Amino acid sequence: MLKEVTKDMLIGHILEQDATVAPIMMASGMHCIGCPSSQSESLEEAAMVHGLDCDDLVAKINEYLAVKNE
Repeated sequence: MLKEVTKDMLIGHILEQDATVAPIMMASGMHCIGCPSSQSESLEEAAMVHGLDCDDLVAKINEYLAVKNE
């Protein structure tokens, strides 16, 4: 069970551990999470490519995981 993400985690690892975070990434603008090359990118690298604030994205995902794992 995924409890928390960090910006250096690979997208493939995050989704492998908990695919339910995919809608959060997609809603933030990461529509390429299913692309094979994105699987080996860190969350920070993908956020940079998409012009997203990685800290905000990490916070959103971790807030979701905290509630889900209660």
